[in-house]
Amino acid sequence: MSKKIAILGASGYTGAELVRIIATHPDMEIVALSGDRKAGMAMREVFPFLRHLDLPNLVRIEEIDFADVDLAFCALPHATSQAVISKLPKDLKIVDLSADFRLRDVDEYEKWYGKPHSVPEMQGEAVYGLTEFYREEIKAARLVAGTGCNAMTGQFALTPLVSAGVIDLDDIIIDLKTGVSGAGRSLKENLLHAELSEGTHAYAVGSVHRHLAEFDQEFSKAAGQDVRVQFTPHLIPANRGILATVYVKGDAEAVYETLAAAYQNETFVEVLPYGEAPSTRHIRGSNFCHIGVVADRRAGRVIVIAALDNLMKGSSGQAIQNANLMLGLDENAGLMLAPVFP
Repeated sequence: MSKKIAILGASGYTGAELVRIIATHPDMEIVALSGDRKAGMAMREVFPFLRHLDLPNLVRIEEIDFADVDLAFCALPHATSQAVISKLPKDLKIVDLSADFRLRDVDEYEKWYGKPHSVPEMQGEAVYGLTEFYREEIKAARLVAGTGCNAMTGQFALTPLVSAGVIDLDDIIIDLKTGVSGAGRSLKENLLHAELSEGTHAYAVGSVHRHLAEFDQEFSKAAGQDVRVQFTPHLIPANRGILATVYVKGDAEAVYETLAAAYQNETFVEVLPYGEAPSTRHIRGSNFCHIGVVADRRAGRVIVIAALDNLMKGSSGQAIQNANLMLGLDENAGLMLAPVFP
């Protein structure tokens, strides 16, 4: 029997990506799609690339009957999700793709997002959705909080190293390049083609990027002490992809061996041969993350590079990986799509 799935916020990029993946999932069936601003429209009108699929029309969330829904993906904007999720049936399994439940400390949420959490009592229920590190907790969860795509990329590169203590925790630099789809589908002047193309720029420089909160939370947990990394994201004129170049102090071979051991049994995280650097072109459209380790010319310094697709492994693909676990399905089901090349 296929699991019945609802996607809330199906008119955005991550919502459409969920539809694309579930279309070939052997054990999931989409029974409801919401998109408040586009309610009443067919998905083929909103996303013509999905016109070959037989899908329900978009409706408002309050029109959905959740009685027969096994799991809902919530692909709504930040701050909207918490209000919506708090009103959903208490026995409904939920994977939230927003930032609303990522931070365990509600005071930290208010610090980084500028307003109090509207349902703080639910914050402790949510499991952080980085599957490779929280697999058992996710299996038993009712509510999973999807990670930030930038935060995920940095964590894949660093968390095993932080846990093992093989790098200097006081000297970590994450230089990250991200594609424009990570900013969502709403109209923004700085994302117009004429404003974005033929250029690259840093944004949220210093200490204001909200994914720093996830780095602080997860690296400090892994190390058992406060860890504060230096992080600068850059917006590049590409639709998809994240490339994180991480600079650390440590022994290059020890760094490589630690990462290779950590991910040796992981389907979707691959550590490349020593000295090889990954590229976003080799993971685009897939649920894979590639990691490379290169020794710096200066002894004791190492470069770790991680690449993933922000809409797939960084968001919707990871969400389905989590949902598979929550529903008792094969974790890899629907996700063995090969990358799109060229």
